[in-house]
Amino acid sequence: MRDKIIIFSGAGLSASSGISTFRDSDGLWENHNIDEICSAGCLDWNYNATINFYNQRRVDIKDKLPNNAHKMIARLKYKYPDKIEVITQNVDDLLEKANCKDVIHLHGFLKELRCMACDEIFHIGYEIQDNSNSICNKCDSKLRPNIVFFGEAAPMYEKLYSLLEKCDLLVIIGTSGNVIDVNYLSHFANYSILNNLEPSSIIYEENFEKIYYEDANTAYKKIEEDIENYIMKREND
Repeated sequence: MRDKIIIFSGAGLSASSGISTFRDSDGLWENHNIDEICSAGCLDWNYNATINFYNQRRVDIKDKLPNNAHKMIARLKYKYPDKIEVITQNVDDLLEKANCKDVIHLHGFLKELRCMACDEIFHIGYEIQDNSNSICNKCDSKLRPNIVFFGEAAPMYEKLYSLLEKCDLLVIIGTSGNVIDVNYLSHFANYSILNNLEPSSIIYEENFEKIYYEDANTAYKKIEEDIENYIMKREND
């Protein structure tokens, strides 16, 4: 039965909260070589530099605050906990800071470390990873940021596609479509809404019933109203 509402977000959700994105002209890709700090295998030959990069990112999110769009998603998830699924490509904690529950992080979470051998997860919060907290207390192997690097398997994708099989309404917020093909995702849903800052050459408008080209921090009211109206319509059908 297709009865799920999926809110799927990318970096554009958090951009107005001041979190740097890879694809901005002054973003993280401009200052670092991706192959050296976030590609499969980089921990084998560039461990310290990679750890330092994610230490910087953890510090960066510590004082950032959720914006209106994060709060809107949290409100809807609280109001409709069984209907709405919140799935994000973001590794920050702004949805959690907005008190959003059960967020599915497709690409990992900055506030966690993972054992490189046994995959045990450790919560590090905003701490720096250094020699004092880089060894697994279960198997004595090295820890790494719990982030999915380019070229690595993403275990939560299985959960994503399982939920898409039940998707009635898909709301996509702030993603370029470069990492995950949102055109493909839209075909799972009966109705789709897109919110991006501007058009993308690889996202086809005909796949979406509604499109808002503006900051998520200002589009949130329209999106919230759309979701509420859709739920009401479905309940009255």
